[in-house]
Amino acid sequence: MEENKSVQPLLPEIDQRLLQSNVQRVLQGLEENRYSNQPPARLIAVTKTVAPRVINLLKPLGILDIGENRAQVALPKLPEIAPEFRLHWIGRLQTNKVKDIIDTVCMLHSLDRLELAREVDRRAAQHGRVLPALVQVNIAGEAQKGGMPACEVEGFLRQMRHYPNLHVEGLMAIMPLAAPETELDRLFGEMRRLFEQMRDLNIEGVEMRELSMGMSNDYRIAARNGATMVRVGTALYRRD
Repeated sequence: MEENKSVQPLLPEIDQRLLQSNVQRVLQGLEENRYSNQPPARLIAVTKTVAPRVINLLKPLGILDIGENRAQVALPKLPEIAPEFRLHWIGRLQTNKVKDIIDTVCMLHSLDRLELAREVDRRAAQHGRVLPALVQVNIAGEAQKGGMPACEVEGFLRQMRHYPNLHVEGLMAIMPLAAPETELDRLFGEMRRLFEQMRDLNIEGVEMRELSMGMSNDYRIAARNGATMVRVGTALYRRD
């Protein structure tokens, strides 16, 4: 989602018992779809559509990783939420917005071009930090989606040694919304194989340990294909 889109109203509240039930359903789904012998995928609660009051209800449920994608929406929330929350940036990031979020995010999930890498590295250096990041891959080749083709990932990763204040720790992907389960299973499998290939190359300045993929409609499929993080929003706040 681009920063120039209109801001939508935020969900102001939710029954805590309903939220707890929804969270437990997602966590159970992750537990039941564990990949090999790795731990269940970590839940990143996407909070871009909900108000601070709803975010704070996640804390007693043990969910402290939250995902946002628009500076103008995310930044006003920060003074109103518990300081224990860890903010993940999950949307396409414009270079002119890096300065606004650089000291607030724990990880950038959408590193997709060298121009952005240069700006993140520069701003992170100004703040005396090294920002963890994931490289976004457009595994399905969708024209409307961000991310780079799989064939460009290795070359991009080999450039990361030039950016000491940016630490690539894995890959991220967003799947087609309307794809059937068999197609999603194939695409998630391709992402896992790409992740393992890049990990086995031991590229300087890169540490392949996180694979961020899966959302509300497909997180179970992502988990069983080796996601280490899933980004779930709608499934946490639904009332059905």
